[in-house]
Amino acid sequence: MAPKWRELADKLADEIRRGEYAPGQQLPQIRELVAEGAGSKSTVHQAYKALEVEGLVTSSRGHGTVVRQQVPLKRLGIARYDKAKWRDSDEVAFIADRVASGRSYRRNEQTQTVNLVEAPPAVADAHGLPEGAQVYARARLVKEGDQPTHTLTSYYRPEHVEGTRIVDPTPGPAGRGGGFRVLYDAGYEIDHMRESIFARAATSDEVKLLQLPAGEPVVELHRTTYTASGTVVEFAIGVHAASRFAWEYDFKVPDSAKGEKGQE
Repeated sequence: MAPKWRELADKLADEIRRGEYAPGQQLPQIRELVAEGAGSKSTVHQAYKALEVEGLVTSSRGHGTVVRQQVPLKRLGIARYDKAKWRDSDEVAFIADRVASGRSYRRNEQTQTVNLVEAPPAVADAHGLPEGAQVYARARLVKEGDQPTHTLTSYYRPEHVEGTRIVDPTPGPAGRGGGFRVLYDAGYEIDHMRESIFARAATSDEVKLLQLPAGEPVVELHRTTYTASGTVVEFAIGVHAASRFAWEYDFKVPDSAKGEKGQE
């Protein structure tokens, strides 16, 4: 016979899968289930911990136990940066992901802080600056509803963004079209990018900020953005909750051999 906490966990898991608790909805407080006769405090606590390990809920101080979104967001690759989205419309990158995933969004689901800081080594290297040079750091926390999905910090040379909306800390994207549109209007049209991604264990601060379940890793993104002349206009570091995104890339397959033959 299964222990009492396992029976309760299975019952709640079944209710979550049937939609009785929607993604983002908070489960009853432990004391409420105890009062209803679901079991002792330790029984309910163990059941909630089991649901967290199984990836059905997240638990954090101040937020309680919340049902996780079971279908990850599409994190578009090349398509999210299509110029028609941010130059001609207002579909900044995180909104493009939501649209592609058929999910709703609000612009204020992206918060931000902007500070003039000393460039960390990776940032200085990307921008070709001496270590410790001053750069603007535009740090964003992006949520889906009340659940954080990722952080993204973009670093800019002051001479590229001084006096623009990029250094305005107002919550939400940096005006219509976001940061790329600001750079475009300032004469720095983005032309190509390099992205690298890798998984790693989350830090204790990231666990709290992203409300991660125990043991969930993060995916770190490094993005370098260039103009056609090769000027680096942004270097960004993103930290993504691993289970909340499905990374999607659609690109033309290169055939360098064909190009070499054409040059003979």
